[in-house]
Amino acid sequence: MPSSVVYRMHYDRDTATLRVIFVSGLIYDYKNVPEEVYQAMKTSFSKGIYLNKHIKGHYEYEKVN
Repeated sequence: MPSSVVYRMHYDRDTATLRVIFVSGLIYDYKNVPEEVYQAMKTSFSKGIYLNKHIKGHYEYEKVN
């Protein structure tokens, strides 16, 4: 299902980094995210709610320029 907050996401298995590209154009890399968490977000009904509940505040992140 399309998200009103998350435009796209990509998971790098080698570095366990979840890149989230927001509809606003902002890009964040979340570090050391287990693949199961990425898979659960990918299949969640609301990507934005999942992100806020299970990723933000739980994993280190950095804004990508």
